[in-house]
Amino acid sequence: MEQYELDLLAKYSEKDEELKRLWDEHVRYEKQLERYENKIYLTPGEELEVKELKKKKLAGKTRMHTILDKYKIKEGS
Repeated sequence: MEQYELDLLAKYSEKDEELKRLWDEHVRYEKQLERYENKIYLTPGEELEVKELKKKKLAGKTRMHTILDKYKIKEGS
C-alpha cells in the first residue's frame, strides 16, 4: 500500500468498523505467512494453508482498496 492509502486507513479505520477489521485481518494474515516463509520445507498441509492465507489476504486487500477509493473521492483526490 502507498503511504497516502495508509494515511487514509489510519484516518478512517476508527470510524469504519469494516475497514478496521479488514486491516486487522490483513496484518494477522501477514504475520501467519511470515511464519511459513522462514521454513525451509513446507508440508502439503502447510502449503495448502499458505495458499488459503494468500487468497484471504488478497480478497481483504481488494475490499480495503474499494473502501479506500470511496474515501479518496470524499477527500477530493
